[in-house]
Amino acid sequence: MTPQSDEDEVWRQIVASFNETAERDSADQPWPDSENVPVEPARRVVRPPEPEDDEERHETVIPGERDDADGEADDEGHFEPPPPPPLPKLDMVTKVAWVALFGGPAYLLVAAMADWQMEGWALFTAVAAFIGGFVALVVRMGDGPPNDSGWDDGAVL
Repeated sequence: MTPQSDEDEVWRQIVASFNETAERDSADQPWPDSENVPVEPARRVVRPPEPEDDEERHETVIPGERDDADGEADDEGHFEPPPPPPLPKLDMVTKVAWVALFGGPAYLLVAAMADWQMEGWALFTAVAAFIGGFVALVVRMGDGPPNDSGWDDGAVL
């Protein structure tokens, strides 16, 4: 028999037993000891006795006023992240490119919605500002390798 016919026979057996129910005999497969969960003893909750006096039972709680022990428990586990680093400063050319990129289409949108009569030079300026801003940002993107990479770039992250 060839390896192909052995594989075909195995597939025929799998297809033939597709709708059959599996046998559930757990005695053949013992439970591994590593899967056993240790039994924990039952915990008892002890509550302090309730005060008998009506004045003690109806204490007034003032918001914002709490015991020191409660304040420490509330702060436990609270994470306050460090302040983020400042944003990088943009030079004037980059700022103008961003304004042109969004300003040109914004002007055309506002002018179309307000039904303003637009001159040919205004349309040309808006479209040219959009294209010029896009080109300026792409050219200044700096897609090359870092300046301090040396002769062996290696894995640059």
